[in-house]
Formats: sequence, structure tokens, C-alpha cells
Amino acid sequence: MGYYKDKCSGVCILLLGLIVLSACVKNKNFNAPAPDCYSVPSPNMSLNELKALYVDKTVQIQEDWIVEGCIVSSDRSGNFFGVIYIQDSPTNPTGGLQLEIDLRDAHLFYEMGSRILIKTKGLYLGKRIGMYTMGSAFNVFGNLSVGRLPAPNVKKHFVTPCNSGVVLEPLPTTLANLNDSMLGTLVRLEAVELVSDEVGLPYALKKEETIRTLVNCNGEELRLLNSGYSDFQGTPLPQGNGTITGVLVKDGKGYQLVVRDTTDLQFTEIRCEDVVDEFTSTKIFISELADPDNNTAARFVELYSAEDEPLSLKGWTLRRYTNSNTDVSSTIDLSGNVIEGQSTFVISPNANSFETVYGFAPDLGVSINGPADSNGDDNLELVDPFGAIIDVFGVVGEDGSGTNHEFEDGKALRHNDIKQANPVFTFSEWTIYNDSGDEGTINSPLNAPEDFTPGEH
Repeated sequence: MGYYKDKCSGVCILLLGLIVLSACVKNKNFNAPAPDCYSVPSPNMSLNELKALYVDKTVQIQEDWIVEGCIVSSDRSGNFFGVIYIQDSPTNPTGGLQLEIDLRDAHLFYEMGSRILIKTKGLYLGKRIGMYTMGSAFNVFGNLSVGRLPAPNVKKHFVTPCNSGVVLEPLPTTLANLNDSMLGTLVRLEAVELVSDEVGLPYALKKEETIRTLVNCNGEELRLLNSGYSDFQGTPLPQGNGTITGVLVKDGKGYQLVVRDTTDLQFTEIRCEDVVDEFTSTKIFISELADPDNNTAARFVELYSAEDEPLSLKGWTLRRYTNSNTDVSSTIDLSGNVIEGQSTFVISPNANSFETVYGFAPDLGVSINGPADSNGDDNLELVDPFGAIIDVFGVVGEDGSGTNHEFEDGKALRHNDIKQANPVFTFSEWTIYNDSGDEGTINSPLNAPEDFTPGEH
């Protein structure tokens, strides 16, 4: 009986020990252990100097270099695994580095926003698709590549000093300005959103690495890389437009962004397609049409805005009906231009000739044979972004020759007291010069530049 009693006692002691041991195992919800503050080495090489040691192939560092950086990633939420990303400065970094480690819950030992010191001797330095990496090495068909540093060796090479916390400021940039010098660093992008087809989908498919797509209002895109093992894998992707912060990485298809958790997305603004950037107004109208008798290259169309503020012409068009045509003959897209308040906007089909004749450049140069290049017997319409006809000169379907809307070899000048567009041609709003127009017009051909006033309504 004593044997069994002793045996049971031993088993019970063993079980108690296992329970105590299991209670001490850390997980990602525990605080980081207190760091060893003794014998902390001093840096003697910069991160960029370290990366300069790589030349064409993976190299093992044999010297006792000490390199300092700032930790910008975290595996606390599970979107990073087996890596730590560091950059050379907490603000305005000039480069980053990927540390390959075989250590779970690395955030318990290497907190985001901490300084880190790398003891380089014995570590391998490599480069993969523009990203500098450091860790152990493995052999692939006779070539060394950087792999994960085994857990027992991680603390030997990577040290976080006491009181090492820094304030990280993500590097502000744009999709168009992303470049390899930012790889491994913390960046911030403004005015981006998820593509509409992905809004409301989970960040990632369960247990699958998943790519989602960010886009800005110019249509430029960036891939968002999410882990199917992250804590927020099933969280729906947010609506709206705003700021995103993350670590910039790269694969064979281009740049990717990896966020630390969902708080890195602050999409509180309205989406691009909901931004109203097309406007209408009944205070924009045609103010002068020119067909000089002495110089057809000096033709122009002048618009005027009686608005007090500038107005975007995005979506606006000027269209021409040649002679008696009832179908549009040609169109000018005015998008990309702004007409200032209480100001003119001059369009020329021969910008160089216009400047030579009148002494200044037109606001918009266009091609010949369009709405700004009429020989005086055509009809014009000014149309807003929503398809509404805002202003008209002439009568569509009626050739202008011999009518009260002919301006051949002359001009049509809107009266100065007109402050409102008119979608119906009203002769009383105009003074019209020509060579053979109807009664009420002035049959007196005009010459450029002396008889014309572009830009002076």
C-alpha cells in the first residue's frame, strides 16, 4: 500500500506542477515581461549602413555590429506572423527592415513603438523583391535565403532596452508616391477607401491570406493584405473614405499594405462617388462669338460667369449644330477647367494664332472644326453636367445664313446687362455683326484684333 501511496503522491505533485506551469504560460493578452536592463550595448552602425552590406546575394554578418531601430509592427491581433518590422527613426524614416523570427506572441517581448537593438554577428542579411530581411538562413538549390531565426536565438540577437518607448509618426504619403525606400516602414494614406464590391466583406477569408483593394478618388489602387488567422478576420470592411495606416510590403505583383488592427482604418468621410464635384448654374452663358473677316484663325467663343465664386466646369460641354443640322456636329468637353466668378473663359481653335493676334493666350485651346471654329452660320448650346441645356445661340435646325443669328465675318456680342443664361435664343439679348444678316443685325464685317474684345465682357 505504501508503494501506491508514494506513487500517487508523486503523480499528484507532478500534476500540481503542470497546473502551476500552465498558469504561467504567456499569451497575447498578458503584459510583456520586464526587460533585462543590464549590459545593453550601444549602437555602432545605422540601419542603412547595415543594408549596404548586402550585395547581390545573402550574406552572413561576421562582425559585432549593433544596429538600432524602432518596432512598427505587432502580432497582437494576428495579422503579422513570424516577422517584426523595424524602421530607422520614429519619424520621417529613411528605410525599414524585416526581421524573420520563429517566435509566437512576439509582441510580449518586442512591443510596437519600442526601440530595438540588433546584435548582428551570426545573422544573415538578404533582400527579396526590394525588401531587406534578416534572420537565419536556409538553402534553396545551393542558394542561401533568409529564414526565421529559431526562438532560442531571438533574444540573443534582438534586445529592447528599458524605457525604450518612442512615439511613432506614420510617414504621410500618397498612392502615386509609394517607393521601395518605404518598404518595412509605417506609412499613412489619406482619402482612400475600399472598392465598392468589397465593402461589407470580411477582412479575410477564414484561414486564408486574403487581398482586398484600396482605391483613391483618382482611381489609383493599393492591395490590402489580411490574414485569415487574425482576430479581426471576420470583421466587415468599413464603408466610407478616410485614413489608413500600415506597414508597406511588396510581392511580385507590387506594393501591399498590412494593418496592425482595425483601428488603423479611420474611414469617417464620404466615399468618392458620393462627393459632389459637378455643379450647374444658370449664370454661365455664351457672351461673344467671333468670326473675323480678315483672319479665320482668330475665331473664338467666350463664356461668362455672373456667379460670385469660381465654378468647376467638370461635365460641362459646348456643342455645335453645323448649318441646319439637328444632330450634334461636334462637342467640346470643358471638364478639368474652372471659370472664375464675374469672369470670362475664352476658347480658341487656334491657340497660337489667337495669342499672336490678341496678345494673350486663351483659357482653353481646342482643335479646329469644332464649336469654337464656326464660320458664322452655325448654332451652339452650352450644356451642364446633368444634360440640361443652359444657354443657346441660334436656332437648331435653321441655317444661320441671312437670319438674325448669322455672325459670318463678324461677331455676336451678348449685352452687358444680361446676367442670366437663356435656353431659348432671344435676339434682343445680342448685338450681331455680319456680312449679310437679316434686319436688325449690323451688316458690317469686322477685323481682328481691333473689332473684338475677348476676355472683356
